[in-house]
Amino acid sequence: MTVELQGIHHVAYRCRDAKETVEFYQKFLNMDFVLAIAEDEVPSTKEPDPYMHIFLDAGGGNILAFFEIPNSPEMGRDENTPNWVQHIAFEVKDLDTLMEAKEFAEANGLDVVGPTNHGIFKSIYFFDPNGHRLELAANTRTVEQMEELHNVAPAMLEEWNRTKKAPRHAAWLHEKD
Repeated sequence: MTVELQGIHHVAYRCRDAKETVEFYQKFLNMDFVLAIAEDEVPSTKEPDPYMHIFLDAGGGNILAFFEIPNSPEMGRDENTPNWVQHIAFEVKDLDTLMEAKEFAEANGLDVVGPTNHGIFKSIYFFDPNGHRLELAANTRTVEQMEELHNVAPAMLEEWNRTKKAPRHAAWLHEKD
């Protein structure tokens, strides 16, 4: 049997406070609060563990969800992974929208990094109230750039697997600004 995926149904993360999380994503990313599910027992495991599961519309049929689980130990993060690695990246319409989002976030007290030029898109970064790193990205790519990246991806992965050093096949992405 071959599984034919239809897309991502939702991606779920943990949050400290469901209400605060909904308000943050509504204010800074204009996400619609789609629905909430709350139970005293986990349906899949039958464990007695009350939770609030919230779902937010990230656009394009994509749903971002969070769990508030008050009976578990306080939230933490993987201390062995740098905080820039794990993040949620959202696409915005264009560079003007990206810069408007940066100005709004900074005017409302968020520390924003960027814009950073990734060669095929530019992005900004900031953290939500749960410590999740968020990225807003505006595409600047061309069809030819994407074809080239697709073509060199297998060779890059193979070289990385052998050497654990950054292959130079797509170094052009960060060599110009």
